[in-house]
Formats: sequence, C-alpha cells, structure tokens
Amino acid sequence: MNISRRKLMQAAGIAALASPASAAGVMPAPRFEGRDTPKIALSVGDGGGGGRGGAATGAPGGTQDAPPGAATTQPVDSARRIKQLGVDWVLSGGGQIPWDETRLKGQVDRLKASGLTLGNLMIQGFDNAIYGRPGRDEEIEKVIASIRAAGKAGLPVIEYNWYAHRATEGYFEETDDVRTGVGWTGFDYELVRTPGRQYMGGVRAEEAPIKFKDLPPLPNEGAQTLEQMWATITYFLKRVIPEAEKAGVRLALHPNDPPAPISRGSQQIMGSVEGWKHLIEIVKSPANGITFDCGVTREMGQNPVEVCAYFAARDRINHVHFRNVRVMKPYERYTEVFIDEGENNMFLVMKELVKHKYTREIYPEHPRALDYDRDRGRIGGYPGGGGYASFAFQVGYTRAMMQAALMSV
Repeated sequence: MNISRRKLMQAAGIAALASPASAAGVMPAPRFEGRDTPKIALSVGDGGGGGRGGAATGAPGGTQDAPPGAATTQPVDSARRIKQLGVDWVLSGGGQIPWDETRLKGQVDRLKASGLTLGNLMIQGFDNAIYGRPGRDEEIEKVIASIRAAGKAGLPVIEYNWYAHRATEGYFEETDDVRTGVGWTGFDYELVRTPGRQYMGGVRAEEAPIKFKDLPPLPNEGAQTLEQMWATITYFLKRVIPEAEKAGVRLALHPNDPPAPISRGSQQIMGSVEGWKHLIEIVKSPANGITFDCGVTREMGQNPVEVCAYFAARDRINHVHFRNVRVMKPYERYTEVFIDEGENNMFLVMKELVKHKYTREIYPEHPRALDYDRDRGRIGGYPGGGGYASFAFQVGYTRAMMQAALMSV
C-alpha cells in the first residue's frame, strides 16, 4: 500500500499531540534557581522602602559603592517585594570592620525569616592597605577577623574593591528617546566638569572647568602607579587568601568601573582583562577570584563571552554583575543601557556560566530610570539610574536567559 508524504506528516503530528508531555509543550526543570544553578540576586534595599543598596538608599551600584557603615538590614516591605520577583538570594554591605560573628548571624537569620539567603557581603574600610600606608597591617588583621566571622556565619562570598580613585566624575545622564525618556548612564573621559559642584562619591570639584581626564589627584589618595597598586594588593592577598581558605569563604574583587585609563592621576590594576588574569595568579586559589562584570568587560572593548569562559573554566568567578552597554570608544566613552538593548550577547554569557557550573550569585544591576520610579521620589546613585520597577524588568530578563541556558547546555 502506498502512503503519501502528507499522510505520514499528519500521522506524526497527531502522535505528537497525543503525547502526554511532549518536550515541545512542557517546560523542563530546572525552571528556577537550585543548588546546581546560578542564583539571581538583588541587594537587600532594591525592593524599595529603605535598607541597603541600589536606588533605595542613593548608594550607586548596589554593594560595591555604598559608604562605610551603611545600614545592612532591610525592612519587611523591601524583602516582600524582592520575593514577589521570585528572587530568593540577596547581597549587602557588611558595615564597619572588623565584623562580628554574632551580628552577622543575626543579619543572616533576619533575612532567612523573610525567605531570603544572604550570599555576598561587601567589605571596605582598609584604605591604608590599598595605599600601602602605616596602619595597613592593623587593617588587614581586621579584614581577616571579618573573614573568619563570615565563615562562621555561613557567608560564602565577600566582595571588595581596590581603587586608587574611582572615576565617577566621568558619569552623566543620557536619555533613550526610542523608549520615550528612559534614563541611561553615560561615561565620557573627555567630560568637562563644573567647579564647585558635588559629584558622585562625595567628591567636590573646586577647579576651574576641566576635562575629567585632566583632573588632578586628590590629597588623600595621591597618584598611584600600577607597580604600587600591584605591590599593595599582592601583600594583601598573601596575608588574606590563606585565611579565607580556612574559613571556607571566597573573595571577589570587582573590576575598576569605570575603567578609565587614568583616574585622577592613578592607574587602575583591574582596568584591563590582563589585570584580571594577573590577579588570580598572585595566589592560586578559588578563594582569590573576581566579580565578573560583563558590562565592564565590554566597556574595555573585550568579548564578555570569551572572558567569562576563561575565568569560569578556572573556577575564579565568585560573583557576577549582569548588565549591558553600548561602547563608542573602549575605556573612554560608553553608555549603560537596558539589559536587552546593548552590545553584549547576554544569552551566551549566561550559557557560559551554566556550562561551567557556576552556582553563586548573579546581580542584574544598574537599573535604568523609568517614570514609574521617578514619580515615587528621588532616585539616588548613578545619573540615569532607576529603581524597583526597572529591577523587575532586569530580573525577568535575566531569568529568561537562565532558563534558556539551562535548557540548552
């Protein structure tokens, strides 16, 4: 008996429809974060209503930018809003060092009572160690004591910075006219600053109008060379990383952001991928890792998929910042845009993380400014930065990327 191709196709289609749970029709597990997947996270204040991080407190950029001693508790309404986005993991600032085990456990328990798990604390307050000044040994001992307390409290990751100067004077607000007034954050190394105006980070420019790239060093920072900065962080890591290993804690150094070539006279050790690679060779340990920021990677003119693969394959990514940018000139002129409209292939970045079995936090940071958030009060932090409504978009997009990556690897 002759059977036509059309009849064969019809029969196959009927069989597929009759299948109780065909692969095409049912979303396979895992759909959400689990033990063996990355963990989408927000800062504890990103739900609004006060607390720590993001636009809620005016602290730019979540954990890595808030002032020492910033609040580390979050009100119930912020936790509730974070949970409503399907987010179960959070990051925060650790406050003044040395940290206390009892206080950290209290912080962890309060968050747990709201259904949230603390996966990352930012540590700061050791400028003498960064600049190699008298008193650095005392500060390093405080860092070590904090790491031990974090380990006893069950905290897996501590994030930190090693800036000689953070190039925040180069930031300004831009507008996305296609999306009818959405706020973007621009950076321009050639940006002219106005005398007497207060800029991000508490820096007051007292000079005559001058391009950011020509701003002089600040008295409390001086002009630091790469050699000086590599020497101080090498001293720090050789003291700290063995203690982190004993405590079961990983450290994540955030890259220089913005990665300006010279920032008020100082060079930046984490302002290049070569610098990132050198860092993890100083002390070879999973405890000596980086915060992989795919936005900064693109700002430096690098391919974040390739860079992610390099560090993930070596198990040296201990935290992730997941965001997008458009770059006009690497290092010097770029715009931070919505996560779905920049140059980065966010799916391929997520796929690398999943492929290499990354299981720590992913922070979809730097939300863009929406009228919905603007209408509810002043938004602090980055020029053109946003609040909770924008975070909801960031989280939804990030989860879609993760679900797709989990299905494809």
